[in-house]
Amino acid sequence: MARVLVTGASGFIGMHLTESLIAQGDDVVCLVRKTAPVERLQAIGARPVCGDVTDPESLPAALSGIETVYHLAGCIKALDRQIFHQVNCGGTANVVQACSQQREPPVVVLVSSLAAAGPSPDGRLRTEADPPTPVSEYGRSKRAAEAAAERFAAAVPITVVRPAIVFGPADRTSLPLFRPVCRFGVQVTPGRAPLQYSLIHVADLVQLLILAAQRGKRLTPRPGNGAPSHQGYYFAACEQHPSYAELAQTIGSLAGRPHVAVIPIATPLIWLIADSAEVVAHVVRHPLILNHDKAREMTAGSWACSPAAAAAELGYCTGAPLRQRLQETLQWYRGQHWL
Repeated sequence: MARVLVTGASGFIGMHLTESLIAQGDDVVCLVRKTAPVERLQAIGARPVCGDVTDPESLPAALSGIETVYHLAGCIKALDRQIFHQVNCGGTANVVQACSQQREPPVVVLVSSLAAAGPSPDGRLRTEADPPTPVSEYGRSKRAAEAAAERFAAAVPITVVRPAIVFGPADRTSLPLFRPVCRFGVQVTPGRAPLQYSLIHVADLVQLLILAAQRGKRLTPRPGNGAPSHQGYYFAACEQHPSYAELAQTIGSLAGRPHVAVIPIATPLIWLIADSAEVVAHVVRHPLILNHDKAREMTAGSWACSPAAAAAELGYCTGAPLRQRLQETLQWYRGQHWL
């Protein structure tokens, strides 16, 4: 039995990870904010500890005796870049620094994002060796979080996992991939180009995170002002990289809609919608998922990455083909009457 800490455990990925860790017999501590729901975490046997990654003073108590830290806490939408960097970069720096101050620093698995690496270069699958080129404030904040972790590489064993689009049961963020297809037989796509996208089912991501903790290579200290090494970084994706149109047609066939109308949205219209969403978000003081930051990502090209390094170094492979994972998610959504 290992003693592990999960930050962001009340979120979509964090909850699935916590359930898997408990199922394999680990003693799981979850760092949760005062406002976070803890009933489900307690029901499955996790031990919530009140704390916040942006509050360094709250972290040492949660880290006592911990062998592995899965750092998932982060911000995916915000009204301004300062919040992104305060939570994603500052929070990561606080967690890793607190780990470095332990008598025996735990292994840290930092869950970053494909957005930190950037879109596919030259129409090919992005690999860990490609230099990061984030295009959004979210992506830049996640890359800054990686750089913050790199600064502690000599003191703390750290592995970084960059998931592609994550989907699966209980996820509301990926629901728009399913809902318009299932309800109306339509799907909108950013532009007419056949762009590729990488995805990963949450169950496959969870297994990759656990493998990264057990077998992953660790970050290496950056020599002087030299370029960072890509050792210790892993993309998390399945082997298929469909276009939006292909993804919509697959979901349509699973949902009993063999003919899906794919409607491309021109780049100027994407920005017009994002402009309107930004105005609404600032009026209601609540960030919306479609905003300028998301428009930057939507208009940047393909977002596809190779899982080859994770397969070769961790023994990672998906538990089922993409089509089956989409079917499992569709069935869950229908069972919960989300579609």
